[in-house]
Amino acid sequence: MKVGYSRVSTNEQDVSSQRTFLLEAGVDEDRIYTDVGFTGKNAQRAGLHQALAAVREGDTLVVPKMDRLARNVEDTLHIVRELTERGVIFQMGLTVYDPHDPWSKLFLTFLAAIAEAEGGWISLRTQEGMARPSVRKKLKGRQPAIPPETDKAIAKALDEGDDSIAEIARAHRISRSSVYRAAERHRRRQQR
Repeated sequence: MKVGYSRVSTNEQDVSSQRTFLLEAGVDEDRIYTDVGFTGKNAQRAGLHQALAAVREGDTLVVPKMDRLARNVEDTLHIVRELTERGVIFQMGLTVYDPHDPWSKLFLTFLAAIAEAEGGWISLRTQEGMARPSVRKKLKGRQPAIPPETDKAIAKALDEGDDSIAEIARAHRISRSSVYRAAERHRRRQQR
């Protein structure tokens, strides 16, 4: 029996290409276990634990890529060693791991090291990007849909008091609470 495991790091990522690969590799739909929103560094992955619990001696655990299983060499080798001791075959992509072949062990260790390094490089690039002020400015959360000029007009209308809150909201096609927020944003800009 073949058991598949797939993982994506964020909820926005799509696991369908991994599922398609596993199905084409001969894994039944009900034998595919998935973790969504977990990094390879997170050891508490329910889908992985279920996949490891589902395989028995003579079964094959299939993962689409090495970095889907784990993001560091130590965890990868631990998982594969555990599978080998239980008599479970490990398949990464189309390559079946042979624990008795020194070249296969070298290849597995090499790929696990690359996956770990890739995770480190991603982290470094993220840190470098976050260090740039232009990037940090973009990541300050969701920006208001109302432009600053409209905020100014709303604040002016509120200060003049000729129109009610409901009339200002209707004129700008926004909610009454948005009128207050727009005026407050304009006042904060004026204080800078």
